[in-house]
Amino acid sequence: MAEQLRMVEAVRETLRTELGRDDDVVVYGEDVARAGGVFRATEGLVDDYPERVFDAPVAESGIVGIGVGLAATGLRPVPEIQFQSFLYQGFHQLAQHVARIRSRTRGTITCPMTIRTPYGGGIHALELHSESFEAGFSHVPGLKVVIPSSPAETKGLLTAAVRDPDPVVFMEPTRLYRSFREEVPEHHEIPLGEARVVDSGDDVTVIAWGSMLREALEAVEDVGASAEVIDPRTLSPLDTATIVGSVKKTGRCVVVHEAPRTAGLAGEITARINEEAFFYLEAPLERVTGYDVPVPMFAREDDYLPDSERIAAGVHRALDDG
Repeated sequence: MAEQLRMVEAVRETLRTELGRDDDVVVYGEDVARAGGVFRATEGLVDDYPERVFDAPVAESGIVGIGVGLAATGLRPVPEIQFQSFLYQGFHQLAQHVARIRSRTRGTITCPMTIRTPYGGGIHALELHSESFEAGFSHVPGLKVVIPSSPAETKGLLTAAVRDPDPVVFMEPTRLYRSFREEVPEHHEIPLGEARVVDSGDDVTVIAWGSMLREALEAVEDVGASAEVIDPRTLSPLDTATIVGSVKKTGRCVVVHEAPRTAGLAGEITARINEEAFFYLEAPLERVTGYDVPVPMFAREDDYLPDSERIAAGVHRALDDG
């Protein structure tokens, strides 16, 4: 049985399912109980599970730190951080404790925690509400980093994240929360670490995730080329084999993300392609990204974010070179 859901509804129904399936699951964060979360992703959950859904103080370091203790004692915490940039306040907990506890204890203690947080631009929010720091989280050994691109992907990936034995930073594209509906299976789990080939093609590989995937799909349709579009889904660990296999077939590649260009994940993906598929390339790899500036305020945000026009230009460059 399947329902037509928006992404924010897919989040809520997945959490409801996991709370009902596993008594160890605990959902908490700023305003997640009484108010239902800043985007209402947890609305109504406290009514069904009043002892395992609760509000937390406005202290991101404490929210993450509490999760370490909960996980170490056998629970599965699923904290929400209202906006991804607020997680900077808890980054030391992520790097020093969350990601290291398995290694530090030689596997005797694990940290099955899923940290949910909306990220990215496109909603004309305030400063520190629209950033994309997936590369920073991916740089921490021991953390898994997951970004869905649709309601169905959200259900499958969040289910797997909550059930995973290790910590996951689950980043939800804010601009997709209510942008469209799609059919979401009632029982749906997508293994972490496996990319999705969204469209098959022979001329060029286009890699994009989160809200950029929809922009990329629109771009390749406008270009009219036979493009293979890949959604990595999990950015750490990255499914290098699927990406490399596609580039070996097409010989050309464009990587898209809305985070700043320097040290972004497009650079890491490019490096892996160069290491494993260099002699298959027929043109230089292209990156279409955000700029190396803070995400601008309302009037300039649309100029900062890659759109289908900028992505299409990158695809044209990849096709024209070589």
